[in-house]
Amino acid sequence: MMLSFGAGDRLVLASHNQGKIAEFRELFAPMRIEIISSRELGLPEPEETGDSFAANALLKAEATAAAANLPALADDSGIEIHDLDGAPGIYSARWAGEGRDFAAAMARVEQDLRAKGALSRPPRANFTCVLCFASPDGDAEFYEGKVFGHLTFPPRGSRGFGYDPIFVPDGHSMTFGEMAPEDKHCISHRAIAFEAFAKARLPLILG
Repeated sequence: MMLSFGAGDRLVLASHNQGKIAEFRELFAPMRIEIISSRELGLPEPEETGDSFAANALLKAEATAAAANLPALADDSGIEIHDLDGAPGIYSARWAGEGRDFAAAMARVEQDLRAKGALSRPPRANFTCVLCFASPDGDAEFYEGKVFGHLTFPPRGSRGFGYDPIFVPDGHSMTFGEMAPEDKHCISHRAIAFEAFAKARLPLILG
């Protein structure tokens, strides 16, 4: 399947998350396409009722593409903590509550790990991102990225968003919350998924 999409087209980012929108704008910067978010269009956020990252990304991409009558790119992502059996996973944002209080979410992660006696060594974790690129007529493509590392407490750094201040990617000493955006974008789960999207799409977008 190859959706019709190319240079000069408009693309809707199916997100109201300012952190994600900012990251995607930087990732898309070299491409000659117009980026607009569902937040800027005033589109509602679909309820994430899927049982996987891919299912939730599809829900958001399809709803946004249909509402805007434009191609849409949706991201569903989260942190999977190995000692917590992959939690919070697809519920990563929901652990932060209605107010998106990720300080409280990170404190909950630490509390749950401590209760399991899993803080005697750096707990292993990974971020997962699934992108869904959808057209208004319902065609869809998926791209996945993962980055592995360990958790550190207390949180470090004020850059990034979400669980970034507790995640140290393998081969690095800084958390995502401490890294400069350009450094994070080289190795993040979102960057890896976006690279897969770009490899499939760059010939058309830049052509």
